[in-house]
Amino acid sequence: MDFLPIFLNIKDKACLVVGGGEVATRKVMLLLQAGAQVSVVAPELDSALNKYVASNKIRHNAECFQSGHLHNIVLVIAATNDRTINQQVSEAARQREIPVNVVDSPELCTFIMPSIVDRSPLIIAVSSGGRSPVLARLLRAQLETIIPVAYARIATIAGKFRQHVKQHFTHSEKRRVFWEKILQGPFTEMVLAGKDKTAQDYLLQCLQQAKDEPLQGEVYLVGAGPGNPDLLTFRAMRLMQQADVVVYDRLVSAAILDMVRRDATRIYAGKERNCHTLEQESINQLLVRLAKEGKRVLRLKGGDPFIFGRGGEEIETLAVHHIPFQVVPGITAASGVAAYSGIPLTHRDYAQSCIFVTGHLKNNTIDLDWQHLARPNQTIVIYMGLLGLPVLCQQLIVHGLPSSTPTAIIQQGTTQKQKIVTGTLQTLPNLAAAANLTPPTLIIVGEVVKLHKKLAWFEPES
Repeated sequence: MDFLPIFLNIKDKACLVVGGGEVATRKVMLLLQAGAQVSVVAPELDSALNKYVASNKIRHNAECFQSGHLHNIVLVIAATNDRTINQQVSEAARQREIPVNVVDSPELCTFIMPSIVDRSPLIIAVSSGGRSPVLARLLRAQLETIIPVAYARIATIAGKFRQHVKQHFTHSEKRRVFWEKILQGPFTEMVLAGKDKTAQDYLLQCLQQAKDEPLQGEVYLVGAGPGNPDLLTFRAMRLMQQADVVVYDRLVSAAILDMVRRDATRIYAGKERNCHTLEQESINQLLVRLAKEGKRVLRLKGGDPFIFGRGGEEIETLAVHHIPFQVVPGITAASGVAAYSGIPLTHRDYAQSCIFVTGHLKNNTIDLDWQHLARPNQTIVIYMGLLGLPVLCQQLIVHGLPSSTPTAIIQQGTTQKQKIVTGTLQTLPNLAAAANLTPPTLIIVGEVVKLHKKLAWFEPES
């Protein structure tokens, strides 16, 4: 992050705006809304600011800016149309370690002003780090349409009960779980319908009935998809925000991991060839232990947890230990990567069936049902086959597929790092080696690969 998003308490604090025009007026209005004591430095003021002066809402120094104007100031905004003055304000404020914002000049700022969705006491701020204020405003406009004004009343009512809830539950995690259930249930719907009194009565009843007992742990087995965060399911997103602990695999992209609740404990359980951070049995037992401690555990896996993800083994262990669990499917690499590569896995002119296999090498061999794989009119999708690509291609040729069979290998499909190499069973191993591909990759074998150039639609940035 270029800027740390924070909310400042400037109520009754001395703040300074340098400038007397329309832009300065908007900044003054914002500071007044936050309860600041505002002074303005400018030789002249526009009519709106003069009205604020006349009503004693702001103080006016009718002169050019001098560094002495910063005495006892906690925050300053430069909003003139003179670059030299704005830079002077920025340098003087920085020397005194006073937070400074210079309108439309992020390089001169120590803080920036976001676009704001005001549902006080609920405040939502959107910022592009000064790169595209228009984009931030457009996003703010979208948020305005999907966040009802009633959320202000929801936050206010919740604030009234905050201390009561804190006294009722001995542990912060129990309080958080209670609030999650309240805010995702009938209480919120009652407030949205304008039934605030009924909502408060309901909240009080729920609190009185809630028992201060140890939390029951649960495991969420969630598929994170092939790498692109946009391909997550709504349910996956919701559970990612609820979990106390996340146990994640190597194939979970950093962009997706960033969407997990920020204060959740993160445990890496990735597996690479000849390098397993945790053995599978250790992972199984870890999930059991964490759940028995009352944790809500997010087991986050790349792709779909039931397709070469060992999800079945994990929930088998949970079932033996009577641990509650739920499974959220994810878009498996086969369908996601193929779609982003413009390669349909089935097509009535080329392939009437599709089969998924893993291409792990063991003692330089791959133990697959080659006779079943090497059939015409069938698409073969091979997971984790980069290292064994020469063996895979050779065996498919030996068992009957023409050496000219179209073949593709895709690196980090669905992401901005997607890279596609196409060829044939005979040529692909050398082409892939020349391209210096790295895992994760997916291999697709079959006539459908011919459609790649015609149907390719996703073009990552170079």
